[in-house]
Amino acid sequence: MDLHDNAALVLIDMQQGINHPKLGRRNNPQAEEHMLSLLAAWRETGRPVIHVRHFSRSSESVFWPQQSGVDYQSAFLPIEGERQLQKQVPDAFCGSELETWLRSDAITQVVIVGVITNNSVESTARSGGNLGFEVLVPHDACFTFDQADFFGHAHSAEEVHAMSLGNLHGEYATVLATAEIVAAIR
Repeated sequence: MDLHDNAALVLIDMQQGINHPKLGRRNNPQAEEHMLSLLAAWRETGRPVIHVRHFSRSSESVFWPQQSGVDYQSAFLPIEGERQLQKQVPDAFCGSELETWLRSDAITQVVIVGVITNNSVESTARSGGNLGFEVLVPHDACFTFDQADFFGHAHSAEEVHAMSLGNLHGEYATVLATAEIVAAIR
């Protein structure tokens, strides 16, 4: 795998609200550990990091602006020089400066991590691929929750995660393991 020297790491919605019990059972309990290993590698090599936060329009959301759920988790606080982006829809490209930032810095490759796999991660990766960026999604650096489908059939977080990654791989993104990306850095 060829990792560009200026590949951007896009951390999606690593906010306190994602840990709210009302979201239910999740998969990938080591996802944060993998995200943090990528973040450390990006910082060590001086690659660009972009932190994305969701500010919901719904007062029922864990990301409603009037409570602590919108705050970054302490392990994912941006440091000086790292860009921050706010969004109100799942797709971090929609109505934001993300594409402009990437193009102005001649960045053509993005690594997308965070939550929720089948929501903000998938929609951002789809848009990134459609806009012509080379999108990498480490399957072990994102997670989702148990959910019912349109017909009311229950699916485990593992099934939802796998289907979402299957939707992305090949057409919109390359799905791979965090270790493959870290190995390409060293």
